Amino acid sequence: MMKNLIPLLFVCTVLFISCNSCSNDSADIVDGTKDGDTADETKVVDVDASLFLTSNGSVTVTTVPCTLSDGTSTDCYQIVANSTPADHEMGPWCPDNISDAADKGGIWLENGEVYDVDGAFIENMANFYNDSTWKMYDANGDIYTTETEDDCANAANPNVGEEYENFCVECLPSYVTDLTQTYLIPITPVKQSTSTDFGGFGPPGMGGNGPSQRGVAFNGVVFDAPAPTDAILGAYTLAPFDDAGGHINLNAGYHYHAATGVSTQLAQDDGHSAMIGYAMDGFGLYAQLDANGEEPTDLDDCRGHSDETRGYHYHVAAPGSNSFINCLNGAYAN
Repeated sequence: MMKNLIPLLFVCTVLFISCNSCSNDSADIVDGTKDGDTADETKVVDVDASLFLTSNGSVTVTTVPCTLSDGTSTDCYQIVANSTPADHEMGPWCPDNISDAADKGGIWLENGEVYDVDGAFIENMANFYNDSTWKMYDANGDIYTTETEDDCANAANPNVGEEYENFCVECLPSYVTDLTQTYLIPITPVKQSTSTDFGGFGPPGMGGNGPSQRGVAFNGVVFDAPAPTDAILGAYTLAPFDDAGGHINLNAGYHYHAATGVSTQLAQDDGHSAMIGYAMDGFGLYAQLDANGEEPTDLDDCRGHSDETRGYHYHVAAPGSNSFINCLNGAYAN
């Protein structure tokens, strides 16, 4: 009789231990997250296509199949936008005369600061840059400004001729009325274990493998690579941005180089920084500062972090930095 009980007791003991082990494993996992992980690290927020300003036809959003940089086959939103933001006027960029106030011109970004391009700024450029070659106005104080589409094309050329030296470069919306841009953004972001540097102009990401664009605003305007300000200034030209941080070239259309708070911002109920668009990997883009005027202190090298409401997301850099985010932590559409 005892011999028969021993195997039975052994089986019961094993089952008891196994059940306890199962129970403990289950207790360690809540909503797919093990103890030690945080919910904000695993939360993934899909792109919300309804946030884009599509009502006036300047932006269209459709779903298309796509392949991401990590080989993932998925669906993306295809965003097609013209060069006319629905939520604000474009310009002005160049003032007419050195007597003009700030409302007659745009802004310039230098050493992390934002400067009004008013008449006084133009008049003072020789002192500002400690270079007597700068004099962008005539004896009447009228500022030399590009006036035609050909002027725009020639003055924005990397090999700009001396005839445009000391010109304020102002490319107008009427030059790009037929231009559209198309962007692909994964609907469901896919976080990567390593970041991807951007391609295009300026640090970081010179020669990187990623896209040059940083993201897209809700009005369909792209948050672009840093403006090549050294090349612009090296030709003794100035290509100001408007108060929204944007300007025009004939290939890219209207695009942003700074987030100044003019384009659509979606306030957050918890006082978090307002949302301003999506990065090219599908993670949310948020303003630099929160409702209290403070910047997060735990941003990673790409300027991203996570919280329980928004999951992983980015915060753009200060407007004067000529930058938005430093790299992508998610897979992007090829």
